Amino acid sequence: MITWMQRHKKWLIITIWISTIAFIGAGFVGWGQYKYGDKASAVAKVGDVEISMSELQKAYSRLYQQYNQMLQGNFDEEKAKQFGLQKQALQQLVQQALLTNLAESYDLMVSDIELFNVIKNQKAFYKNGVFDKETYRQVLSQNRMTPKEYESSLRKELLLQKTLALLPVKVSKSEENIVNTLLNIADKINYKVLSQESISVDTSDEKLKAFWETMKDNFMTDVKYEILYVKQASVTKSYDDATISQYYQENKTHFRGDDGKILSLDQAKEAVIKELNAKASKDAALRTYIAFKKGKLDSNVTTEKLTLSASNNPLNSAALTKVAALSLTKPYAKPILVNDTYYIIELVKTIPSAPKSYEMAKSEVLPLYVEQKKKEKLLALAKSSLNSFVGKTTDFITVSSLTAFNDLSKAQTAEFLQKLFVSNKKRDFITLKDGKIVLYNILEQKLLDNKNSNQSDVIARLKSTMFSEGLLKTLQNKYKTEIFIKGL
Repeated sequence: MITWMQRHKKWLIITIWISTIAFIGAGFVGWGQYKYGDKASAVAKVGDVEISMSELQKAYSRLYQQYNQMLQGNFDEEKAKQFGLQKQALQQLVQQALLTNLAESYDLMVSDIELFNVIKNQKAFYKNGVFDKETYRQVLSQNRMTPKEYESSLRKELLLQKTLALLPVKVSKSEENIVNTLLNIADKINYKVLSQESISVDTSDEKLKAFWETMKDNFMTDVKYEILYVKQASVTKSYDDATISQYYQENKTHFRGDDGKILSLDQAKEAVIKELNAKASKDAALRTYIAFKKGKLDSNVTTEKLTLSASNNPLNSAALTKVAALSLTKPYAKPILVNDTYYIIELVKTIPSAPKSYEMAKSEVLPLYVEQKKKEKLLALAKSSLNSFVGKTTDFITVSSLTAFNDLSKAQTAEFLQKLFVSNKKRDFITLKDGKIVLYNILEQKLLDNKNSNQSDVIARLKSTMFSEGLLKTLQNKYKTEIFIKGL
């Protein structure tokens, strides 16, 4: 399932013309630190529309929740990286920004009345069967949003819907007839599925090393950073009631219960003390940072040495990201929190990446070598057996016969049938995305007399997809896109 989703992830992205507001019920998921260009307040700019870090985090969070739901809770940050979730989220926002530029060029807007009519009809904000303002605030608060943030996001969505509604997709009768004919073409075929599982590969060092020689510059060691660091442990202090009360009054919105309501001072006292200690710890770490930078550390404070890299990082990703941004002219990093301890770091030396030796790269080279050789051998087998293979014979099948092959999954069957019914060859083979090859020989062909009641929907979806892709390409050429976030 995961493999299939990775291959088809671009179709799983919730694009703006079929999306709905999904902030309610979705928590926020983070993914570490990034480096920015000069525009620290925005991660990207499309035309006149800026994309903020907050918007990117929310888009990432929505996608994360959607994938997690599809995978029944078996989704994590590692899978998110495999799926390229960060890039998907940014692509969504760029697409939205392109359409927002188009809307603004036509002076389109969403009135307060239109916005309120949508909000008051959302069941999440109902109490006793009607819209309730206090419930509205509580639900948003529980999802870490303010009414202003939610209404701004909703207004953007409604503006995009209004823009796309000006460009309807119509279906003609002749198009319906063409699609109806295509859906009723039926083939009876003889077929055979070839799989890499039956292919063996010589993985001796002689073969593997020869393969590595052709691509050894692709296997590099990590960049390493030699650092000195000072640790500042958490501070635990006693506070009088006046200090606790004053901090609570100044920051009471920090302390909420599960129902979203602000806790009383008695209920929040433990959390208030925890925040006061966290603030004191950070202040102490900043003082240590200044002393370290000026070479004026107390005699009882010791520095320690460490070599950091992506594969050897006993701190955390935030620390490595900050160290990577240092230079010998600006070698000091402000305090970084790692497991309740602040680290104040000085960069001593950067060791550049270098090509790995064969022995170091062997474990990475082996799966690539095996995969490539299996593909080559399977392709050679398909070509040599195409004219003489004996396989299974199907009934008459159409492009929608997704259960016709018990040795292929539905996703594999759909891929095979789509390619089969656009092929002009009676006998040939089709390579699937997962590496399997299906040999086929068309035995008979006929036109069925079925009536497809949903061909208008099929055509509308196809034309809508084509139109959307064409529109976005046109807008990409019209509005300049600048990405300020590195690594995406």
